[in-house]
Amino acid sequence: MALAFYFTPDGFTKEKYDEALKQLDAAGAGAPEGRSVHVGLETNGNIQVFDIWESQAAFDAFGATLVPIMSGLGVDPGTPRVAEVHNVIEG
Repeated sequence: MALAFYFTPDGFTKEKYDEALKQLDAAGAGAPEGRSVHVGLETNGNIQVFDIWESQAAFDAFGATLVPIMSGLGVDPGTPRVAEVHNVIEG
């Protein structure tokens, strides 16, 4: 069962988002197994993230790399809104 995760962290600027992506790439987690969709959304200078993962376990495995990177950038990702994916339409 695929799951959607929506994060709205405070203070996650475009610059911190870009740096997080660089660090994830350097750690070999830029395109992690189990993630099918990643969207970075910007509102008023802050980034929110919407991801679709194949399972909670796949997301949790990625979190082991992500959380220390976010902490190093001074960003608390907070608790995401999580929902089962019912349908995805591309195009």
